[in-house]
Amino acid sequence: MIVLANDGISQVGVEKLENNGFKVITTNVAQDQIIDFINRNSITCLLVRSATKVRKDIIDSCESLKLIGRGGVGMDNIDVEYAKSKGICVINTPGASSLSVAELVFAHIMTCSRFLHDSNRNMPLEGDVNFKKLKKNYSKGSELKNKTIGIIGFGRIGQEVAKIAYGCGMNVIFSDHFLKEVEIKVSFFDGQSISFKPSLVSLDELLINSDYITLHVPAQKKYLIDKEEFSKMKDGVGIVNAARGGVINEESLIDFIDSGKIKFAGLDTFENEPNPSIKTLMNSKISLTPHIGAATSEAQERIGLELADQIISEFK
Repeated sequence: MIVLANDGISQVGVEKLENNGFKVITTNVAQDQIIDFINRNSITCLLVRSATKVRKDIIDSCESLKLIGRGGVGMDNIDVEYAKSKGICVINTPGASSLSVAELVFAHIMTCSRFLHDSNRNMPLEGDVNFKKLKKNYSKGSELKNKTIGIIGFGRIGQEVAKIAYGCGMNVIFSDHFLKEVEIKVSFFDGQSISFKPSLVSLDELLINSDYITLHVPAQKKYLIDKEEFSKMKDGVGIVNAARGGVINEESLIDFIDSGKIKFAGLDTFENEPNPSIKTLMNSKISLTPHIGAATSEAQERIGLELADQIISEFK
């Protein structure tokens, strides 16, 4: 059986598949050529991340395809139900990258709380001639301890965010349509652990009471955070979106940043990705990363191994 890992797969994942009799191709095939490539090579399993789209045209045109795998959580780039209706197995790796995304959330929060994103832009330009001025500009940072973080969407990633927040001495509240009560176990390097029960609140309560807000929800048909929601937030709140582009109205976000209502934003996902708005990219109060939440060596190894295990289980 032949596996096409069109958006890549870790070497440990490749080796595990090959050791179990699969041929693995890691060539990156352009979207408009992928149907022909799958058919010419009799591809059995197509593995993607977020770049490759697996829509009805591929599903209908590729009779050899028996499995579609998504290395990551969200599967909005795959017509999942349609594939299943055609007898194609669809898998993903929902837990493998949770810690990596959560750590990136806090990288943005800490960066913005101490103005590192802007300081790192300006120090190379002015650090040698305006050192004292820059020191004054960046002298009003804030600590995380005793602040409240509101987590919208409390699945695997949201819970990993909560663990880091507790480690920083923060108060954690969350809003979720499906969960009512969750116990968070924070484990330490020496085997000790401590458990917490964060407070479930309504979305409005979360918006009103949070010093920091982070979103961990799937793609939405309409904005989850728009003018009405921004207006309810505390003055000086920080917000991070490492979930999906389009859950926040970025135009409204910029308006509220410019007004001073929102202190900063950290964005790893964007509307119109992979062509974010230039207004978003140029705003000095937004910390920016190019959708790299799961892009750590450790997460990629876990994703590759988890995909390999599921494929082996399905076909062996």
